[in-house]
Amino acid sequence: ELLVVTVATDETDGFKRFKHSLDYFNLTVLVVGMHEEWTGGDIRVSVGGGQKINLLKKSLENYKDNQNLVLFFTDSYDVIFTAGKDEILSKFKEFNANLIFSAETTIWPDATLKDLYPEVTVGKRFLCSGGIIGYAPTFWKTINMWDIEDKEDDQLYYTKIYLNTTLRAQLNATLDHTSKLVQNINFAKSELEVVQEETISRIQNTKYHTYPAVIHGNGPTKMELNYIGNYVPDGWHSEFGCRKCDFDSLQIPQEEENFPTVQIAIFIEPGSPFIAEFFTRIANLDYPKSKMTLFIHTNNEMSERLISQFLLRHRTKYNGVQVISPHDGVHEATARNMALDHCVLNNCGYQLSIDSNVQITNTSLLKMLIAKNKQIVGPLLKINGKLWSNFWGALNVDGYYARSADYISIVNSERTGIWNIPFLNSVYLINGKTIKFLLARVPQPFFYDDLDADMAFCAHARNEGIFMYVTNEAECGRLLSTTKVDPGPVHQDLWQIQNNPKDWEEKYIHPDFWNLTLEETEVQQPCPDVYMFPLFTEEMADAIVDVMEHMGEWSGGKNKDDRLAGGYENVPTVDIHMNQVNYEKEWLHMLSTYPTKIIQKVYPGYYTKAQSIMMFVVRYRPSEQSFLRPHHDSSTWTMNVALNTFGEDYEGGGCRFLRYNCAVTKIPKGYAVVHPGRLTHYHEGLETTKGTRYISVSFVDP
Repeated sequence: ELLVVTVATDETDGFKRFKHSLDYFNLTVLVVGMHEEWTGGDIRVSVGGGQKINLLKKSLENYKDNQNLVLFFTDSYDVIFTAGKDEILSKFKEFNANLIFSAETTIWPDATLKDLYPEVTVGKRFLCSGGIIGYAPTFWKTINMWDIEDKEDDQLYYTKIYLNTTLRAQLNATLDHTSKLVQNINFAKSELEVVQEETISRIQNTKYHTYPAVIHGNGPTKMELNYIGNYVPDGWHSEFGCRKCDFDSLQIPQEEENFPTVQIAIFIEPGSPFIAEFFTRIANLDYPKSKMTLFIHTNNEMSERLISQFLLRHRTKYNGVQVISPHDGVHEATARNMALDHCVLNNCGYQLSIDSNVQITNTSLLKMLIAKNKQIVGPLLKINGKLWSNFWGALNVDGYYARSADYISIVNSERTGIWNIPFLNSVYLINGKTIKFLLARVPQPFFYDDLDADMAFCAHARNEGIFMYVTNEAECGRLLSTTKVDPGPVHQDLWQIQNNPKDWEEKYIHPDFWNLTLEETEVQQPCPDVYMFPLFTEEMADAIVDVMEHMGEWSGGKNKDDRLAGGYENVPTVDIHMNQVNYEKEWLHMLSTYPTKIIQKVYPGYYTKAQSIMMFVVRYRPSEQSFLRPHHDSSTWTMNVALNTFGEDYEGGGCRFLRYNCAVTKIPKGYAVVHPGRLTHYHEGLETTKGTRYISVSFVDP
């Protein structure tokens, strides 16, 4: 018979993973010391662990005479089983030994004992106490060889027994030199490869061509074990996908009054675009607001107005709101610690921490993350079109980003599932119990040496054995790039056309535009070779006008124009050029990305370069300049876009093409009119009789 034995005083994430692997292989386990006080020292950083042996002495006496029983002792928090009883016992018998210790390449804790170890021709030379298998009577005799204090080192205890040639012979003890039974990861990472064996995933030691039954993340290899645990034994598999995605999941209550309470902790830092959209998505989360509190911190003064607008509409719906403004002078890390304290004070069930560079598009996000029933879990988000995401698959020796072997596959959703990872930021859900546990150990989790706040938090979580997960099972949103955010006085999102194109499109490109790019749809033709189509949202039209009016340097509509190379404008208008508001590059990108799709459709055979040196906004007023005389444009094609509303903002206006005696009037706000600029389409600007009319004009391919 086989009995797995372990010592564990707490049901950590690591212990749950260990227990799950045992259950998968139907292995019987005896857990010793659960919920007892640990007095065996901090074996993460120093010697210790003698308490393990003392706990085993108390618990194994009933088995000491059972010669038909094999005891397999392993650690628990950093161990995964990858094989069942038959394979373990078969491999054990192949050794023809009564007691087998696992082996490693480094000696701990007393390097002076190195020369006492027997030389080996193949395999690892030194003993590791994280895995020991033997017949019960032999095992009992070994742990009762002599007394040991709780804080003394258990590995040194076993080492002295093994190095005593007389005792080694009496016990018929040996080492698992080639990791047939136990693979210790430390100093062996390069030897290991995840392989698929029928329906399960295994670890192969490619150096010794062995398939260990136990994987032990000894020493500083916990992250490597976490990576392995994403696959071994019943994790992600190329044939079956994610098999643990729903493991230990939580059922969300049916009645809203039974929903757990959630603190939404919002952190808005300088340089975040699309803040208004960010708050709209927060408000749209499918979760009862009566069960939610808000904690908002911002160091961005430009965001204060948007926060106020959001709270004006929604404050009363939430169970509570606390705002830390730039005037409070609170550092980001301090604010994040305050949010945790505030969560505990309000006895929250969870905290959803979310940064302002996140755009959540899945309204069910909160319910989905709660159902995962993890201590810390977040959705995978990335910058659109890039590999930059909100998680790291591995860390380098300095604790910074390193690319894991599966990072690209996960980011690109070639492998979907839930992944144990060493670093997570931007958006994640923390269990309220986890917050209390962490704060009891680390009063300020977002401070750690000189690390950034997010790195400090993750480092503390790792040190306390708290697993962090990221899930890419469902599309949840995206990260925004904050590297090139224009700090302009108004409508800074306008400048995000290249930096965050997806969000720019959603905000500024008319939703009906895309339908007209399809081959089977017709574009409206109000006059011969003159086409009209929706291009901008009303918000885009308003923003352009606001930018121009804020700048305010309208030309006088005179022929003399110092802005032009020759200093003379033949057909002048009251206008502001795009380069005057530093928007020329963005406007050119807009021309080449969007209206060109229509140009190539309605003027077949012509391939536009979308070049322009004349891009401007015109203002027509009865008291200023109300019309424009007949003229040709310096362009191959011209695009005019209506920037305000006929009948509300102005009367009259429009464009008349003389050759065809055809006029385009009452152009809807945000709609573009394109036409040839020379030869055939001699045209005039019709009189604006009331109000103010704004249009944007682009002379393209001059």
